[in-house]
Amino acid sequence: MKRFAPILIPFLLLFMQYPVSAEKNVEKQLKAAIIIDDFGGGTGGVKDFLEGNIPITAAVMPFTEHSKKHAEWAHKNGFEVIVHLPMQPKRGKRSWLGPKPITVDLSPKEVKKRVEEALKSVPYAVGMNNHMGSLAVEDEEVVRAIVEVAKERKLYIIDSGTSPKSKFPELAKEMNVPLLKRDVFLDDISSSSHVRKQMMRLAKITEFTGRGIAIGHVGVTGKVCSLGIFQSMEEYKQRNIKIVPASQLFSTQLTEQYLIP
Repeated sequence: MKRFAPILIPFLLLFMQYPVSAEKNVEKQLKAAIIIDDFGGGTGGVKDFLEGNIPITAAVMPFTEHSKKHAEWAHKNGFEVIVHLPMQPKRGKRSWLGPKPITVDLSPKEVKKRVEEALKSVPYAVGMNNHMGSLAVEDEEVVRAIVEVAKERKLYIIDSGTSPKSKFPELAKEMNVPLLKRDVFLDDISSSSHVRKQMMRLAKITEFTGRGIAIGHVGVTGKVCSLGIFQSMEEYKQRNIKIVPASQLFSTQLTEQYLIP
């Protein structure tokens, strides 16, 4: 038996080290993005987020009094900016969409024109997500026009998930445009305890899938949204979940090929 000891020992050491290596792989950094909609419009929570230390992604409404100001403020403080593109819903007041919304009666040419104008209205935007849009996201011509602009401008898309029949996933895949879909709405009920509950839901999704996306808002629910998010950060630290800009949820290879100039 002694003759085999020099041969067996290296194999035993390798076997003993394997669980440690596997454990390190399991403990890799989990990533979640928190997109905050309605910058440019609502004021509640704006300063809390843009002067805070959580790297939210600022989704800015175009064509509003504070579109440029909020986009520049966010960029100056290191926050990623995207366009919060107003799109026609199945129900609701047209006034909720603001100026130059994307509606189903527009030609593809006019849709592209409005998307380009929205991008000019929101400096530093590297992506876009839809504001409302439960009707417009189901229209293939409308969505194709938007995705074509995203491809031309090298923008990523976040589908806000306002319709299960959204055309964004299939058309983005067809045109090889980076797209992810929202997992959780944080402030559909206006209370900080509900926001904390939804943040824990986001944490579970992130632990299960490796990444997660939540959407909250400034404006009417802005204060309770910011409070609930900030109160959840200690739990996220304990769970080893890092909040990152939305662009960091895409694969490294895709980011290198598509998002980096």
